[in-house]
Amino acid sequence: MSTTPLTPDTDTGTDADRRRPDGGRLEGRTVVLIGGGSGIGLRVAHQAVAAGARVVLGGRSPERLATAAEVLGDAATWHTVDVTDRASLAAFFDRLDRVDHLLTTAGTYQVGPMRELSDEDAESPFVSKFWGQYHAVRFAAPKLTPDASVVLMSGAAGARPPGPAPAYAACNAALEGLARGLAVELAPVRVNVVSPGTVDGHLWEGRPAAAREAAFAQYRRDTLLHRLGSEDEIADTVLFLFANSYMTGSTLYPDGGYTLR
Repeated sequence: MSTTPLTPDTDTGTDADRRRPDGGRLEGRTVVLIGGGSGIGLRVAHQAVAAGARVVLGGRSPERLATAAEVLGDAATWHTVDVTDRASLAAFFDRLDRVDHLLTTAGTYQVGPMRELSDEDAESPFVSKFWGQYHAVRFAAPKLTPDASVVLMSGAAGARPPGPAPAYAACNAALEGLARGLAVELAPVRVNVVSPGTVDGHLWEGRPAAAREAAFAQYRRDTLLHRLGSEDEIADTVLFLFANSYMTGSTLYPDGGYTLR
């Protein structure tokens, strides 16, 4: 039986013509980071600037944003924004000419058992984390370039709840579904999810030391790698999703193997 050899798609009119000419690099691109004044968002900002990108930082604290932008240098600008306020999101994106990559890590919410949380606290992950990211993408959509990408921030609790926190687990799982739906609607713009495990970083710094250390010890026991993640390791994953021009609708779990146990 004869076969036809496969040849590279270098002919005119093939998929090669529709690939990004920069091969996924970030040089000269505009990276928008809501929540970029601290934590994972700030680490993404540092890596993006090092790769030659311009970054726009968003968040609620002008002092924190100004400090971050000063350290990042001329490649960084900032504007205040509240992801729970649609008018604030609209005003934030009105200031921008284009968005090549978008990540939203901002969010404030409560986590706990259904039988203990108030309705308001139980709904808070959806109000801030789910709808905050949903509306950030909605207001960014007119400014997204044809080869832009969006990375949503979920969490490994959506795949493996660490304890009684059903609304929080459901919110993270819902964000993965949101990414798949947005990937279909916004194509060829790419939409993916990063779903980290427990990270030793900014998010935990303000929590009581005893609770923090107990949670860290439990997470070390529950993962295959028996350690916490770092903010830079999560930022590495985000930068990969920004740059990989053939990945969309996918979720990556930088969690040390937590979801496999």
